Amino acid sequence: MNRVELELYLNDTLQIAQFRDYCPNGLQVEGRSGIQKIASGVTASLAFLEAARDWGADAVLVHHGYFWKSEDARITGMKRRRLGVLIGHDINLFAYHLPLDAHPELGNNAQLGKLLGFADDGGRFGPDQLGWLGAPAAPTTLAALAAHVEATLGRTPLLLGDPNREVRRVAWCTGGAQGFFEAAIAAGADVYISGEVSEPTQHLALESGVGYLAAGHHATERGGAKAVGDHLAARFGLEHRFFDMPNPV
Repeated sequence: MNRVELELYLNDTLQIAQFRDYCPNGLQVEGRSGIQKIASGVTASLAFLEAARDWGADAVLVHHGYFWKSEDARITGMKRRRLGVLIGHDINLFAYHLPLDAHPELGNNAQLGKLLGFADDGGRFGPDQLGWLGAPAAPTTLAALAAHVEATLGRTPLLLGDPNREVRRVAWCTGGAQGFFEAAIAAGADVYISGEVSEPTQHLALESGVGYLAAGHHATERGGAKAVGDHLAARFGLEHRFFDMPNPV
């Protein structure tokens, strides 16, 4: 597949024009024009890039790429080593941040809800309507839901709130979306699931009575890039491999 065709398809599918993001979405580093093998992952870390290179990838697709608004523009140290692998081996880097969170089928939130067995009721909340609302397969408790999340994601979540609270409505947003907790409470959730946690989160959980599960930034965002890679493989006959680099955060 041609690189330009792939970029246009991804940009259109993920509707990048709808978002004001903290980084450029789309092709971030240009590599070879022909693409047959694409590696996906959560973050374009050095370990991920080296694994993709060794596999023979023509392109990599990630959720966390480069060139963030607050990022030092100098190409030194860690950035030099990462870019050296890409440029030195003519590998394309595609990165999609908020568009990959939001996509209704392939996105991180869609994939997390599907993985955990939540019924999406179509409710949305928070900036760019990134937060999702739904219900567990059957009414449960906060403690039982935490055990289900742990078994499914392979990571013990941090539980804040009353473990015995009944859960009938769930709100979730992957990654570092703890700032959406108040919006989830206002939307009527019994529990909010995200990746990370901040100091005020404990107080919000206790004072509102709404539970909070911090299930891991990496663990909650493994679904989107893999789903997009699988979609490309099925649609265009590309060879795809998802590299899940260990990350406890």
